[in-house]
Amino acid sequence: MTRLVSLPRREFLRLVPAAGAGLVIGFRFGDEAGADTPAPPAAAPAASTASPAKAFAPNAFLQIDPEGRVTLWTPKSEMGQGVATSLPMILAEEIGADFSRIKVELAWFDARFGDQDTGGSASVRTSYDPLRKAGAAARAMLLQAAATRLGVPTSTLASEKGMVIHVPTNKSLPFKDLVADAAALPVPQDPPLKDPRRFTIVGRLVARTDTPSKVEGSAVYGIDVKVPGMLYASVARCPVFGGKMVRFDDGAAKAVPGVRAVLPVSRGVAVVADSTWAAFKGRDALKVTWDEGSGASESTAALRARCEELGKSPGRPFRQEGDADGMLKNAAARIEASYEAPFQAHAPMEPVTATAHVEKDRCTIWAPTQTPGWAATEVMKLTGLPKEAVRLNITYLGGGFGRRIMPDFILDAVEISKAAQAPVKMTWTRTEDLQHDFYRPYSHHRLAAALGHDGLPAAWRHRIVSTSISESMEPGNAHPESDELACASDLPYAIPNLRVEYTPAPSPVPRGWWRSVDASFNVFAVESFLDECALAAKQDPLRYRLDLLREPRRVPYPGSDMVLETARLSRVLETAAAKAGWGTSPPAGRARGLAAAFSYQSYFAQVAEVEVSKGQVRVHRLVAVVDCGRVINPGILAAQIEGGAVFGLTAALKSGITIDRGRVQQTNFHDYEVLRIDEMPKVETHVIPSDAPPTGVGEPAVSCTAPAVFNAIAAATGRRIRRLPLSPDDLKG
Repeated sequence: MTRLVSLPRREFLRLVPAAGAGLVIGFRFGDEAGADTPAPPAAAPAASTASPAKAFAPNAFLQIDPEGRVTLWTPKSEMGQGVATSLPMILAEEIGADFSRIKVELAWFDARFGDQDTGGSASVRTSYDPLRKAGAAARAMLLQAAATRLGVPTSTLASEKGMVIHVPTNKSLPFKDLVADAAALPVPQDPPLKDPRRFTIVGRLVARTDTPSKVEGSAVYGIDVKVPGMLYASVARCPVFGGKMVRFDDGAAKAVPGVRAVLPVSRGVAVVADSTWAAFKGRDALKVTWDEGSGASESTAALRARCEELGKSPGRPFRQEGDADGMLKNAAARIEASYEAPFQAHAPMEPVTATAHVEKDRCTIWAPTQTPGWAATEVMKLTGLPKEAVRLNITYLGGGFGRRIMPDFILDAVEISKAAQAPVKMTWTRTEDLQHDFYRPYSHHRLAAALGHDGLPAAWRHRIVSTSISESMEPGNAHPESDELACASDLPYAIPNLRVEYTPAPSPVPRGWWRSVDASFNVFAVESFLDECALAAKQDPLRYRLDLLREPRRVPYPGSDMVLETARLSRVLETAAAKAGWGTSPPAGRARGLAAAFSYQSYFAQVAEVEVSKGQVRVHRLVAVVDCGRVINPGILAAQIEGGAVFGLTAALKSGITIDRGRVQQTNFHDYEVLRIDEMPKVETHVIPSDAPPTGVGEPAVSCTAPAVFNAIAAATGRRIRRLPLSPDDLKG
């Protein structure tokens, strides 16, 4: 979802700052073209104004002003995951800044910032080294300025809390007194990094920088944007995927008070009005004739039958060791099972929205987006404007989960603004958000295992059939498996005969990246089926997994240079079991289940404590253990794991998208349910201490929840449920 990038050879840029700007250092996350030493662009405009502010902004990220205040322009979108806190923590640590005086600004889109994609639990992982090096460079320049001022060696100086201190005498100089001198120095290209044993900010519980603005209401989300002369729009879309507008009658729509215009657009018919409510009411009054096309024949039942049939035949092999087919054919003890995961909507609390103003020679956009580069590229194609004429300002995101990777909603706003010749905010309803999403793929899993004399799998075959994301984005893609195989083709368990296959299933339903992507369905299938194998072998599920991880190995991760270390996975499993009391009797009426996975370069294990009573499931406790390298902020980490648990429990117990006559059947949170506050279990988060570089947290937390809970349900009832989400009929009888 988010590519890994490396720093260019020239890591830091010496910028000529505007008067009074202080010490300005440019650095980037990627080697994008045109990022050498251009003139600094204008600052990103405030979302509540129509024209750019006059404040200075560097061409990259770091500024220390003449008052000693440090500003970080973060290129990563803030959607609740905490990057507006964790990234400046890394920077402040290396500079030795006073964290309370760090100012965080959301960057606008500019190729000179490098990689601005936000997803794949990659923000901290890919920012850690660049931020440390930038902070270390600034610290080295401040120390050199102080050394010259005091006439002492730099080796006798240290920086902390916004001061440079001469250690032998304890004499100190504030940053503000050194900024001018430091700004005249060359930027060191290989500055020494701070010894992590001396960290005083990284690894600590630090209050989030964005909380005050969100509490008092000044934080600007996409839905908050207002610009002078702005109109509002809503779009009527064909209820069937792939359908097209034939004709429309706008008489009743134009009669709605406040409606200004009705315009045909690429994805339907837009109603432009003086308010969002008038736009909604005008859209509801439209009479549109649709050509529903071939997509009208799609249904969940038909897709299920199609996938089941495809799963009966071998797919394209993506991992093959030994002779799994031969072993399975001749096995004395053979187990087979099929698992299913439905389409899932993202359902962020802030519905899809964007504001655009297309003028003759420029286009300005305000949008909550995860991939501003993709959006800007598509806007250039749509408007015919050059890149320097497209300004994309990134607001806070009211949830993303992968939905705001797609640029469709931004293009809607741009197209409507261009036609209306005015700035336009386009907003979706909750129903539109659910019924016109890019869904997590539907997937079908056919697994088979041959058990050896010791009860462990001697052979394992996993056939995955799914509605491929890549094929949805690019029909006819020769490699539609790129987002379907993680946590399946890199199976960590030592099984001598192994075969993992993949077959794409055609469907008109659009697909996209959903929080934890392929890990969300593959871990459910793998970890549930592994429990079935343990049960058949009459062995403890924990011991069974640990036996399969007994010999430390390094397993390649598909499609990258990442490597899974089985010893680290064993440790999180053992720790989770110990913290949850595995092997002891749970409270009366409850049972436990566990699951483990390696995803987004993190090792994760979870134990669920579940009660099943009168056909109802209650998850009382989740014990989560993660090895994610160095932890930046333990509070944010715990919040991410708790949020992942909510997401995973919702998908396991509550929600799923179903299709009938080419239409999504769910319309709002009454039939696409989410976990309610009184259903939330106690979540205990434990971290394996590590000096390794930080890895992902927000998405790995989703993947293990469903299998841990369903393994606990099986332990409590003796009934194995192989289809998500839980149905009221699953526990009857």
